[in-house]
Amino acid sequence: MKHTFIKLTLATSLALTGWTAMAAGDHGHDAKFGGVVVETKAGDLEIVAKPDVLQIYISDHGKPMRLDGAKAKVTLLNGTEKSEAELLPVGDKLEAKGTFKAVKGTKGIAVVTLAGKPPATARFELK
Repeated sequence: MKHTFIKLTLATSLALTGWTAMAAGDHGHDAKFGGVVVETKAGDLEIVAKPDVLQIYISDHGKPMRLDGAKAKVTLLNGTEKSEAELLPVGDKLEAKGTFKAVKGTKGIAVVTLAGKPPATARFELK
């Protein structure tokens, strides 16, 4: 009887754990634009860094956020090299065009300011 109870408890626990993991799986934290996703107090940031453009998509649990009055500053670090860019709203993202050293292993810091909210800082590394 004791072994049956333990087995039943274990089976129930494993089933609930699997269900919870499936239910928790979709919080909008997956990269949708090929970037790196970082959770911040301002929302989820997907930072896309390419040699000719820097973009930040901001969402609240997968739902795009309004970017009126938003801005960002991104600092890219490659060893001792440092470059900075100011990003402004362009459609559904913050964006800066130019020439950037954005390669695998590049580390960065993004400071995002949304209208009426304190700045949010995100550290990231390009994959």
